[in-house]
Amino acid sequence: MNKFAILFGLSFIFPSKVLAVSGGGNQGGPAYESWQGLIIKDENRCSAYDKKTDYDYDQNVEDAIVASMNGQVYGPYTGSYFESDSETDIEHIVATSEAHDSGLCSAPVSIRKAFASDLLNLTLASPKVNRCSKTGKCGFDAGEWLPEKNKCWFVNRIVQVKQKYKLSIDLNEYHALSSVLMNCTSTDMVYHSKVKSLQPTTYDTSYPAGALSIYDNNQNGKISCKEARNHKITPVYSGHPAYPYMNDRDGDGVVCR
Repeated sequence: MNKFAILFGLSFIFPSKVLAVSGGGNQGGPAYESWQGLIIKDENRCSAYDKKTDYDYDQNVEDAIVASMNGQVYGPYTGSYFESDSETDIEHIVATSEAHDSGLCSAPVSIRKAFASDLLNLTLASPKVNRCSKTGKCGFDAGEWLPEKNKCWFVNRIVQVKQKYKLSIDLNEYHALSSVLMNCTSTDMVYHSKVKSLQPTTYDTSYPAGALSIYDNNQNGKISCKEARNHKITPVYSGHPAYPYMNDRDGDGVVCR
């Protein structure tokens, strides 16, 4: 039987024993039946995936996400704060493509749309973190990607969402989820301290024509990481004269690490 405690009004899921059945499975090792009430099996796209049609949602849900975080525009994956939600993406904790392949492919469209707008499964993330890139979450599951921060909150939400919509997990996902949860003392979202100034305050800001005249080699009104590296000023912190002309997408006060 699954065990869970109620902490601060949220269900805190503790790892429980996996019920095993005989057989090797096609991923190696024993085949598993369930964990935390979630069936463990390979992902299966049993019908075509159409995010625009089946998983659309109202952009106004972003206001509800911000409200759920005490009015703060906060990215829990990196512990970053933003001036406006125009700097962030609406992020599905369990990606719609992952949910589709884990059971929603056989669900009515009404259930898919409800899933896409469910606040239990929504947060905010910078485009760099949310979208497909070398380090982005993209449509990955927990067996393929974990956030830099708030791992306990993240995996607990995955389990809660998958329980709610009766979705499955694959074997790699089970290992990742259970490994994180067994080391958690809380699954509350942690609001990390705001970065006010990570840099020394001794920069010379008295350049006659400003930082652009020194660092903007192609004279396009911006300073790229390539230009900053050529001038050997990276990483660039928020107090540096070049910083206002650079793109700090995740809002953490440092670019071009």
